[in-house]
Amino acid sequence: MQAGDLAHASKIIFGMDPQILSVAIMIVAYIILFTEKLNRAVVALLGAAVMIFAGILTQETALEGIDFNTLALLIGMMTIVGISEKSGMFQFVAVWGAKKVQASPRGLLIVLATVTAVFSAFLDNVTTVLLIAPVTFQITRKLKINPYPYLILEIFASNIGGTATLIGDPPNILIGSAINLSFTDFLNELTPIVAVTMIVLIIGFNLIWGKSLVTTDKNRKAVMKISEIDCITDWALLKKSLFVLFCVIIGFISAEHLHIANGTIAMFGAAVLLLLYTVGNDHEERDHKIEEIFSIVDWTTIFFFSGLFVIVYGLEETGVLAMLANKFVEITDGSIQKSAMLIIWVSAIVSSAIDNIPFVATMIPMIKSMEESMGGREAMMPVWWALSLGACFGGNGTLIGASANVIVAGMAAREGHPINFLRFLIWSIPVMLVSVAMATVYLYLRFFM
Repeated sequence: MQAGDLAHASKIIFGMDPQILSVAIMIVAYIILFTEKLNRAVVALLGAAVMIFAGILTQETALEGIDFNTLALLIGMMTIVGISEKSGMFQFVAVWGAKKVQASPRGLLIVLATVTAVFSAFLDNVTTVLLIAPVTFQITRKLKINPYPYLILEIFASNIGGTATLIGDPPNILIGSAINLSFTDFLNELTPIVAVTMIVLIIGFNLIWGKSLVTTDKNRKAVMKISEIDCITDWALLKKSLFVLFCVIIGFISAEHLHIANGTIAMFGAAVLLLLYTVGNDHEERDHKIEEIFSIVDWTTIFFFSGLFVIVYGLEETGVLAMLANKFVEITDGSIQKSAMLIIWVSAIVSSAIDNIPFVATMIPMIKSMEESMGGREAMMPVWWALSLGACFGGNGTLIGASANVIVAGMAAREGHPINFLRFLIWSIPVMLVSVAMATVYLYLRFFM
């Protein structure tokens, strides 16, 4: 331990070993998070505060650990989606797609899964299922068929589809921001395996459920009478939202050439859409609209991320993650291939049982610490992609593996079609294992052949 480290250690509460103390704080915080006895934002913020009060971090170093680019990207996209949703564009697409397959139950299975996967690539998973599930209930009710297979497939599609892009799933946002990956990096590397996985998933569900999904011509005509145009509640807002969304996506794609962070692009897009959404309104109405949109932003997630960043930074500052990285290099003999294969399966299994966000947040600085001894950033890219695929695909492993799973289960219960935890495992475990196996083969063929 060097002189500076000794001076820092003397400030640690009760003179405890900073590594042991930081690990203890992290373990207690994570255990409470997993039990879901307290709000996750409260737990993360308390854990971050304890890191400071214990002397492991100062307020200044704690702020250094917060990835403000990630927070800006989340807040910006939440704002854009929140405003766009008010136009009814997402419900329009779902109803339009159902009518394009003539309200065929088997065709509907394909349409809703595809729409969910595509939306999840550009929206967060929770928002996607909140938009698609009510439409699913509406259409299956008119067709008088069981919504269960559609809801299960939508859960899987949301987690798999969200893997395809930088903004599709929080783990990708964390990884992309941490190592400066662009929107096109994710599109180029992950979209191919996501597309193939979705095709296999849809074919599998169609083979298993297809014959039981039957309805009458009368019921199909009832669905065909639903007007997708009526889903659009504000045409002017629709045009404004599409314009801003298009510009933001172009901005993400061009970000690496413009040398502008994705968080800045998302926040700028949000500010522009807020301006377009409220322009021409009087002072009172304008302020009401702004406050309404800001209330849509998931501030629980934002503060959860903030606190989590500080907790993980405490582990990084005390050298815990560097020590774990060295152990990992020893276990894999410094092999990139072994590291990637181990990371993807560990990530998938852990993410099936717990929230993948704290796991990925902890893994990022650890993997960063491995880079120097394993050939640098470029050589380590297969490991980073393995972390993304494992964490995102692993969310399908159990009903608590991802937030979208829990949301759909809650909505299904309210509609009288409960999704049982154990029954869900019958579908989720095979889907998770097959998708991760496919991703493993993809990584091998892509990087190690």
